[in-house]
Amino acid sequence: MKKAKITAIAILVVIFGLIIFFFTPNLNPLYSDGLALWAFAITTVVAVLWLIGKAGEGNFSNVFTADFKGKKAEQKIRFTKRGRVYFVVAAAPWVILIVVNIFSSVIFHVDAYREQMPQPESRKFTSDVQPMDVTQLPIVDYDLASLLADKMLGEKPSLGSQVTLGTPTIEKVNGKLVWVVPLLDSGFFKWFSNLGGTPGYIMVSATNPRDVTYVDKYPIKYQPNAYLLDNLKRHVRLAGSSFTGITDYSFELDDTGKPFWVVTTYKNIAGFSLPEADGVIVVDAGSGATTKYSMSNVPSWIDRVQPTDYISTQLNNRGQYVHGIFNFSNKDKFQTSDGYAIVYNNGKCYYFTGLTSVGSDESATGFVLVDMVTKKPYYYQVSGATEYAAQQSAEGKVQNLKYVASFPLITNVDGEPTYFMTLKDNAGLIKQYAFVSVKDYTTVGTGETIQDALDDFDRNMRSSTGGSVIGTGSNRSQLEGTVVRIASEDQAGTTIYKFTLSEQPGVIFTATYDISEELALTKEGDKVKITYDKSTKSVIPIATFDNENFTLK
Repeated sequence: MKKAKITAIAILVVIFGLIIFFFTPNLNPLYSDGLALWAFAITTVVAVLWLIGKAGEGNFSNVFTADFKGKKAEQKIRFTKRGRVYFVVAAAPWVILIVVNIFSSVIFHVDAYREQMPQPESRKFTSDVQPMDVTQLPIVDYDLASLLADKMLGEKPSLGSQVTLGTPTIEKVNGKLVWVVPLLDSGFFKWFSNLGGTPGYIMVSATNPRDVTYVDKYPIKYQPNAYLLDNLKRHVRLAGSSFTGITDYSFELDDTGKPFWVVTTYKNIAGFSLPEADGVIVVDAGSGATTKYSMSNVPSWIDRVQPTDYISTQLNNRGQYVHGIFNFSNKDKFQTSDGYAIVYNNGKCYYFTGLTSVGSDESATGFVLVDMVTKKPYYYQVSGATEYAAQQSAEGKVQNLKYVASFPLITNVDGEPTYFMTLKDNAGLIKQYAFVSVKDYTTVGTGETIQDALDDFDRNMRSSTGGSVIGTGSNRSQLEGTVVRIASEDQAGTTIYKFTLSEQPGVIFTATYDISEELALTKEGDKVKITYDKSTKSVIPIATFDNENFTLK
């Protein structure tokens, strides 16, 4: 009997060893999944030992009792002491699992649920969000980056048959905003035939859809699609993280373009609830070298540590439990709007989303930027349209073309919070651009170039408010100069004047006819005074125009 027990235990150890190897679970019982695994393992071992004991020795006895008249008989099972011990040992981890899950709920930790996301720091929009530079707007979104990377892969037939595309990640590499798409194994046999790793990654500029680069000097050996010891998750677990909470495998490049996998580690704040990022594990995609970092010493080239679902959940918890659980009147409750974006501002990576009052569907109370490394939140009180409402408004402007708007980004157009988005056809290609006022989402500007869309937006803003948004913020500039050349042209039924000044050679200034009646009367050699946005480059729209050679009466 003892030999049978030893044999059974040995078999179970082998089976659980294989489970741990192939499924790479978390072995830490301080996490819900880890405790569930140990509960299952303990129950299985106890059940096998009990069955072996029952077959050979008997771990329970049957006691039969009957009344004296023989009218009935019943069987009662009385567990022996050993049987009771087995039952307690098998049941204990399941009881603990259930109890801890219950006491991890918001009922017992409402303050922790609300305060996990710190109180956002209220900031002024124009002081934090940089004025818009039309040459640096991220016009390539996730879907288009995938499409462009797939096109690049299709141009290399021998490569396309061997690999598949991984998940695109937006990041800043040496000051350039790009989407990085790893090339992954397309199946077991492709992995087996190329054990040295897949040949690199594809880099897509986030600001220029024509800038797509295939980088093949960094093989990616450790990846999610690999097998056995090359599998990324298995490699991380076996490299000393079997008892660590890990999540969110992100593909990032350092400043030299070398690829790494950045894996977030986390701990739970309240029992099995409220996971909180506490560091990262950085894995060299080629060599597999693994390094752990705490939150205090994360390398500067890493753009994101906080998983997006953590940030979203914590923001919504803060809004849901702002006055505790029993806030049936929804007083001061808020929630995130549908959708989010990863944006960069002043060189840092942020999670961007709007905030709306509970029950509101088209009105935003403001928006938040959450630092993707430190989780520090910033709140900007800008009442107006939600991202969804802005998308609907932009699509309505071109409804005859049936273009679809991308998720909007908030931009600073001379101090005015403005949504920017691309308009794509059913093939996913950019056809137009759109600007939508946050404060009044009926004010929309569209065009086939970003500058055209901005000019259209400015015309519509002047029509609705009587003032231009160009050159009215902190980035405005005034210039007095002499006209060298001036001409006009018709664009979509609107007269556009273009002129150059001797004081700014190589720069073309543009203005719509309704900026000033003096434009039509201006000729070469006239002295003029203009206001414009100095953030733009070689073609600059102006906000005001004054011909100093004469005065209208």
